[in-house]
Amino acid sequence: MNMQAPIVKPAVAISKLEKSYDSGFTALKKVDLEVRSGEIFALLGPNGAGKTTLIGAVCGLVRPTGGQILVGGHDVVTEFRKTRSMIGLVPQELSNERYANVWETVSFSRALFGKARNDAVIEKILRDLSLWDKRHNMLYQLSGGMKRRVLIAKALSHEPQILFLDEPTAGVDVELRRDMWKLVQELKRNGTTIVLTTHYLDEAEEVADRIGVISTGEIILVEEKIKLMAKFGRKDLTIQLQRPLTRLPPALSDLGLKLSEGGGELLYGYDTHAAHSGIADLMAAINAEGLSIQDLSTHQSSLEDIFISLLKDRT
Repeated sequence: MNMQAPIVKPAVAISKLEKSYDSGFTALKKVDLEVRSGEIFALLGPNGAGKTTLIGAVCGLVRPTGGQILVGGHDVVTEFRKTRSMIGLVPQELSNERYANVWETVSFSRALFGKARNDAVIEKILRDLSLWDKRHNMLYQLSGGMKRRVLIAKALSHEPQILFLDEPTAGVDVELRRDMWKLVQELKRNGTTIVLTTHYLDEAEEVADRIGVISTGEIILVEEKIKLMAKFGRKDLTIQLQRPLTRLPPALSDLGLKLSEGGGELLYGYDTHAAHSGIADLMAAINAEGLSIQDLSTHQSSLEDIFISLLKDRT
């Protein structure tokens, strides 16, 4: 779909970016961030962390009070028209022209960016988003999920080199989420850079190449997803006992074990990448104490666990 030549690396370069309001609130605090050309970058953070403000600044919707943003090597303030033409934005809000049909809306959005009419491009976008059968429908006739699809289609209409997705699947159905991520992967294969914010951490874990975490207007971590999972990845071993304990035996107290509330389980956390997990010694010590095990289970740390842990470390 994206037939333009790839942009220079990085796709987005943000340096010392600040945004303060007259009220005194500072939404962004000297943010430094680079997004590589052709990657899927997920920006995670709680409500109010600065995700939407950051995206708005890159897309030219929010005027920074300090710092610089380059898109494909072009300054978003001094070369606004150039950079905006390179960007597609799918905002959180559903705001569409009620009295136009789907085809007209998406085609008009393409024309706004000065792109020549290309019905084949519009048709492909609508088909990819399962909107083709709705192309003659007025927007007010569409469901919320279909309106969300139209927003995505509008953002893609001018074949942008960078696509920003701000909470794109919040409140939408499973089918749209599946269609969207299928389309995102196709766009990536064609060289489009994708930046997304999401509260669905499983989505970031599934589709992102790199992950950034923002909290109270500051970037606190940027890491390759695989490296992030490896760095913070842990497993928790739960040992269910046949008979509950009232206290942890002294011989087990130095092994990193915890006794669950009620005494029916022994809990043990270990690094999956450590040379020795300590489980063999642990089981031998439990055996020596004469404790009978009923069941064993393990839980692998997820991106959500890592995310929560990072935010706790900041408080």
